[in-house]
Amino acid sequence: MKVLVATEKPFSKVAVDGIKAVTDAAGYELVLLEKYTEKNQLLSAVADADALIIRSDKVDAEVLDAAKNLKIVVRAGAGYDNIDLDAATAHKVVAMNTPGQNANSVAELVFGLLVYAVRNFFNGTSGTELKGKKLGILAFGNVGRNVARIAKGFGMEIAAYDAYCPKEAIEAAGVMAVDNQEALFETCDIVSLHIPATPETKQSINAELVNKLKKGGILVNTARKEVINEPELLALLAERTDLKYVTDIKPDMDAEFAEKLAGRYFATPKKMGAQTAEANVNAGIAAANQIVGYLEQGITKFQVNK
Repeated sequence: MKVLVATEKPFSKVAVDGIKAVTDAAGYELVLLEKYTEKNQLLSAVADADALIIRSDKVDAEVLDAAKNLKIVVRAGAGYDNIDLDAATAHKVVAMNTPGQNANSVAELVFGLLVYAVRNFFNGTSGTELKGKKLGILAFGNVGRNVARIAKGFGMEIAAYDAYCPKEAIEAAGVMAVDNQEALFETCDIVSLHIPATPETKQSINAELVNKLKKGGILVNTARKEVINEPELLALLAERTDLKYVTDIKPDMDAEFAEKLAGRYFATPKKMGAQTAEANVNAGIAAANQIVGYLEQGITKFQVNK
């Protein structure tokens, strides 16, 4: 079996070594395609691969057409919107993600962004504290749970809403469950987004919703760019000068946000949620183990296509 690791943004050496240890133990051949610059390089490399590990790399119908032997593709990370799931299913390729492996990394970044925001982006003026503030977590999956855990250490009040997580499960984690996302925005000082980009969620974070935030509120987005209605959010924040927006996903309208919301907006140069040594290693090794588990035992626990 040939396992291809195709990463425009490569894994760390420690992660690659860990992946290789897993594939070597299974008797598989490991091939690396790192820092590639042309899609044709990926199309050529995947031609005889049985399994594929990616990060933010796109696997669309063209890639799947080229991958005649491909049986499984694993996205090393929680999000998987860079895989065309319908095309994968049509090609009889199992698509998986590695949920939870970079959850702590993303959750810690949330609080890095929040401390930066409440201290007025370290501009020397007097800011506020997170202690006593009410944090709303939109989606209570692996990342959301880690955000709640860290928030308790800051002494924050915590509420959450997740359309797919029972109230009882949220409350069992010591978090107040609310009935809908509108209630989350209405009752919280800060809302942290952890929803995937789906047809239901794209553009769902709009002016009407964000306008429900309390005076001095902060919106944090470490989820996906597509969930934000950028024109509406920009217009609202230009009007609501008490609100702040911090994100690790640079908006398409970044220049306009930076110009019109000076001192109330910050975006990292690139997506930073999973950019830690630990998350890099954890997700890569998990992807390799899931490939072996599927090819050897048919384990499909983390399959995301039908």
